[in-house]
Amino acid sequence: MEADKNVALASLLQLLHRAREADNAAALSFVIVNESQQLLPYRQAALWREGLHRHVSALSGLAEVEPTAPYMQWLGAVFRWLAADASADASRMLIAEHLPARLSAEWGDWLPTHALWLRLSEQGALLLARETPWSDYERRLAEELAHGYAHALRSFSPRRDWRDLARQWLRPKPRQRRILLGVLLVALMPIRLSVLTRAEVVPREPLLLRAPIAGVIDHIAVEPNQRVAKGTPLFDLDATALSGQHALAESERVAAEERFRVSAQLALTDDKSRLAMAQDRAQLEEKAIAADYAGRELQRLHVTAPAAGVVVFSDRNDWQGRAVAQGEKVMTLADPARVELTAWLPAAEAIDLSAGGKVTLYPNASPLSSYAAEIVRVAYKAEPADEGLLAYRLQARFTGDAPPRLGQMGTARVYGNWVPLIYYVLRRPVTAARQWLGW
Repeated sequence: MEADKNVALASLLQLLHRAREADNAAALSFVIVNESQQLLPYRQAALWREGLHRHVSALSGLAEVEPTAPYMQWLGAVFRWLAADASADASRMLIAEHLPARLSAEWGDWLPTHALWLRLSEQGALLLARETPWSDYERRLAEELAHGYAHALRSFSPRRDWRDLARQWLRPKPRQRRILLGVLLVALMPIRLSVLTRAEVVPREPLLLRAPIAGVIDHIAVEPNQRVAKGTPLFDLDATALSGQHALAESERVAAEERFRVSAQLALTDDKSRLAMAQDRAQLEEKAIAADYAGRELQRLHVTAPAAGVVVFSDRNDWQGRAVAQGEKVMTLADPARVELTAWLPAAEAIDLSAGGKVTLYPNASPLSSYAAEIVRVAYKAEPADEGLLAYRLQARFTGDAPPRLGQMGTARVYGNWVPLIYYVLRRPVTAARQWLGW
């Protein structure tokens, strides 16, 4: 036992010597997360640095760390919680149950069962993890090692941190102080967060007119955006194939009817012919059903308007002669008086929206007009829009008595929550910086 303690003390002295000889912070971080295993057996180690940028600076077994990796994001959240929640003790033994539920749920995905958190003074913290519990003797050795590491890290810290610079900058003269106060008041002035998006006036609850069966469109009977009454012919599918099938089914039905008539006459005088009559009757019913089905399918080739409204489609020449599948949308029947607004909010410009939010439409065809609307629903998932951009689709109902014309395009201003002016100005730059820096 004494021999083991002597070996441990020798390893401790050797590690402290290696820490003092490190030429830079990167070399010292490598010693901390990798060579500490000579004294304390562990499976994973992570070094957290405090200062202007609080981050995980080193991981055991890795030459470089990726700040945007899921493991790094979770580990950073754990260190931040420990830094805020930890007591004045120099060390703390941890298991998953000690963390909040949102962090402990992922413990098993990233770390072994037992961990030891070591405070490195104001320089940061060190986390060691393994499968077996830590003994009190190992904890005391780890605290002494952490004290030496903190002293070595202090030599690579900047002489003046951001707090000192901020205190010096915030000691202005009286006139500068008034200017700073005015700038602060302007920066905190509330303003409504808004985003400009592409928008279109679309029908509300339209009737979709689809191809009843698979085939080729033979004739379009209406023009785009034409008003139609209920029962107005809209388009026809090519009837060549079905006409032949219907004629063949009718001829087979007539033949079956003739055979049944002959069998019925013979059955009056011959008992043996009654079985043949029953078979002919079954064939007649089968052929009659087939002929009736072919006739009804032939009638379905002629599509009429189920209600009054305006038919919306692209162009007659685009559809005539075109092959369509069963159920494929050909045109839409809409009520011009029942319209709503569809807008596409770019994913890069997304703001917090909910039902009841305000939207203003500025039509391209009428630059002096605007229309107020109210958000009805917002898609929870972004989808590809025009030009390949990801955007959230939102639907809004017009609140005025005179809605815009169906099909109008324009720009919509979507309003979000009230925010300080400084947030409104810096929202996009900060978002771009976070995406570039990965924090």
